[in-house]
Amino acid sequence: MENRNKGKWDMARLDEFDARLLNLVQKDNRQTAEQLGEKIGLSAAACQKRLKRLRSQKIIASDISVLSPEAVGRRLTMVVEVTLEREQPEVLDAFKRKMQQTPEVMQCYYVTGNADFIIIVTARDMKDYEDFTRRFFFQNSNVRRFQTNVVMDNVKVGLSVPVEAE
Repeated sequence: MENRNKGKWDMARLDEFDARLLNLVQKDNRQTAEQLGEKIGLSAAACQKRLKRLRSQKIIASDISVLSPEAVGRRLTMVVEVTLEREQPEVLDAFKRKMQQTPEVMQCYYVTGNADFIIIVTARDMKDYEDFTRRFFFQNSNVRRFQTNVVMDNVKVGLSVPVEAE
């Protein structure tokens, strides 16, 4: 039988316990195995085994701490649409690498539509953002244009993915 899902990720087979566990750790990954086990009806050892497997399969891609940007002096967030002059692979790859290496860029998406990239940028203030635009947009001959949207209110921010059992 032909495998129709030949993408980067094959769909993982997740049972109800996996799904409940993943939904819980996306909200708070500092819960102990005992706490998680109580919530989903498994032993602590079973939770630890499942978490180890989910990490080794890269279903859990990363365990991180989410910081408050304001608490560390990054009071502004911008959503920026960037259009490049040419969409040649080497130009796209160079821009992707630059964004990956830039701490102010919180997220970067290569997209379809009117722009080539959507980036989420944090800055201390407007002067800081202006310096960023000079370094990465105005001094880059491959950037045709960019449009900035300043975030007025973080209505919902997160990376959680809804998980359901097979």
